Amino acid sequence: MQQDIFHKKVFDTFSYLHANPEISWKEQNTTFFIKQQLEMAGCNVTTFDDCTGVIGDFGGGSKGVPVVAIRADMDALWQEVDGIYKANHSCGHDAHMTMVLGVLWKLEANPQLREKISVRFIFQPAEEVGKGALTLAEKGVVDDVDYLFGIHLRPSAETPNGFATPAIIHGATGAIECEIVGEDAHGARPHLTSNAIEIGMHIVNLLNTVHLDPTVPHSIKVTKFHAGGKNTNIIPGQASLSLDLRAQTNEHMKLLQKKVYNILELTEQLFETRINIVNDYSLAAAKVAPDAEKIARQAIVNVLGENYTVPALLTPGGDDFHFYTISKPTLKATMIGLGCDLKPGLHHPSMTFDKQALFNGIDILTEMVLLTSRVKR
Repeated sequence: MQQDIFHKKVFDTFSYLHANPEISWKEQNTTFFIKQQLEMAGCNVTTFDDCTGVIGDFGGGSKGVPVVAIRADMDALWQEVDGIYKANHSCGHDAHMTMVLGVLWKLEANPQLREKISVRFIFQPAEEVGKGALTLAEKGVVDDVDYLFGIHLRPSAETPNGFATPAIIHGATGAIECEIVGEDAHGARPHLTSNAIEIGMHIVNLLNTVHLDPTVPHSIKVTKFHAGGKNTNIIPGQASLSLDLRAQTNEHMKLLQKKVYNILELTEQLFETRINIVNDYSLAAAKVAPDAEKIARQAIVNVLGENYTVPALLTPGGDDFHFYTISKPTLKATMIGLGCDLKPGLHHPSMTFDKQALFNGIDILTEMVLLTSRVKR
């Protein structure tokens, strides 16, 4: 494929995906679009009756050639943009899908490679809610995979434009949403109820007393608190509370979760009220395989040069990509971090990045496939 035609195809694909975002588990049109692209490039395609997402297998793969998988997340965020709540690709998933398709198109343009490689393209739903990777892993999409690679755009403060890192060391993340359940009372009769606002304040104060090993980054934050209505003379008996938990290791996340549950149980007893957990989910911390990171680093050096290759990136952010390695511990996996002048930051409703960086990502991932395919299985 001529370079100008290839570049136009990449930009057009990104523009389409960016203009047509879909939230977690609702990526029907995105799934259909990706399925078409995979089929036109000669992949064996698999879709699922009970969820979105699509898999494309490319290449014959002679005996002894590793099976290499590249994963792209598909879902958009639901957030306020210019005063309107809507689906919005502010985490770069539109770019991730575009780059992974770009790898397929580069491989397709070299027919002699088809019998020398075995590549699985995984387009995964529901990363933003932490459920997509677990769902596809349960469907066996990595059961026969030897190496798994991912890629993620990085903010300019983390990775400069034109640079890349061979591994993103995500921390473990967790979210606990709960409801304080009680009865309202007249403002003149506070003895007749437990004030849900006071209960929430008590929880917040106790959360601030949680201290774990300070050498391992961790935090607990209240990210939502709703209580009370329009009337100022009603003591609210009900409230909703959301907590964000972060820890650099899975072990520390378990300790944080235990501390939070202890606090909620003690608060129930003290105020003689009921606190219901309505949602509790978490993302695993990264476990990067040295072999995969070595291949990624060499690919970045080959494409960008030694001076544009930065060390593994330690970040408190999370990604459900790491559930694949938990489901299959022998899987050799790493996620590339791509510098692209991303501003103001991930999940910002007006996030932008340098679209030319898409081609760095495509070239690095393609080089990773070629390097891995030379490894004996």
